[in-house]
Amino acid sequence: MESMKFDLEGSSVRELNQYLHGAKEALEGVKVDITSPNGAHNIAVGVNAHVTVTVQGHAGYYVGGMNQLATIVVEGSAGTGVAENMMSGKVHVKGFASNGAGASAHGGLLVIDGDAGLRCGISLKGGDIVVGGSVGSFSAFMAQAGRMVICGDAGDALGDSLYEAVLYVRGEVKSLGADAQYEPMTDADLTAVGALLGAAGLDHDPRSFRRIASARTLYHWNADADQEY
Repeated sequence: MESMKFDLEGSSVRELNQYLHGAKEALEGVKVDITSPNGAHNIAVGVNAHVTVTVQGHAGYYVGGMNQLATIVVEGSAGTGVAENMMSGKVHVKGFASNGAGASAHGGLLVIDGDAGLRCGISLKGGDIVVGGSVGSFSAFMAQAGRMVICGDAGDALGDSLYEAVLYVRGEVKSLGADAQYEPMTDADLTAVGALLGAAGLDHDPRSFRRIASARTLYHWNADADQEY
């Protein structure tokens, strides 16, 4: 397997991303190691190739954003918007993630070993997110499709204004958002949670999770509600 190394103390993020935006065939199977990231923003954004990128340290905003096909591993923590608008592939943060992790992700898998900040999975559009720790308030706000597995606790207003996304939570939930409700776990849910945990390298019992989905009362305007839900 071909290997490349970028030291961001000597190379720029632009140079790195220009390389990662090269011909898909040339990048096939290549392993790229990034050293001295020092919290730089926009590392490995818009990658559209079967390449493995390892960030050896902490990344700033939007690492792995708009990812397609690539496997991106952050060995430290990540700033705001990790894997935002991801289309496919996998992004794995081995530390913690800041606000808006996985925002608007259409596909792929985001794994966060530690905790995630506010609004994790906001406007999720089809991707899968597995958080080994807890998530902040307003996570999965207006999540439209996809799944989120939370192995720890959740803050206020979890799943506010959910559409068709489904959430699975193992810990305590401070409060559910508007239109979110607990539902019974089915055999299909247990299978799905088990598969997602396996993909994330976690071994929790799927039966220890609760399912949260939309009650669908916000799908249509109801004048009689006087905008109170």
